[in-house]
Amino acid sequence: MLFFSYFKDLVGREVTVELKNDLAIRGTLHSVDQYLNIKLENTRVIDQEKYPHMLSVRNCFIRGSVVRYVQLPPDGVDVELLHDATRREARGG
Repeated sequence: MLFFSYFKDLVGREVTVELKNDLAIRGTLHSVDQYLNIKLENTRVIDQEKYPHMLSVRNCFIRGSVVRYVQLPPDGVDVELLHDATRREARGG
């Protein structure tokens, strides 16, 4: 639940999602659910030459099981909050 709560705070911010098939998509985070399924708006593909068929896609739903990485905006990371939440979760409470 740690990541779910964190991603909910990033709704409306721009993120880059890299999929397990090496496709990287940048867009505005519209929503995320408990399975870390992600909905992006105003999307664009990072490597447009490799994936020209994706140029017309503006909104997408990404299943959480196909996500490799989510790159967060640098100013969107509250390191202290993450440390505290990680410690609480490690202790089981």
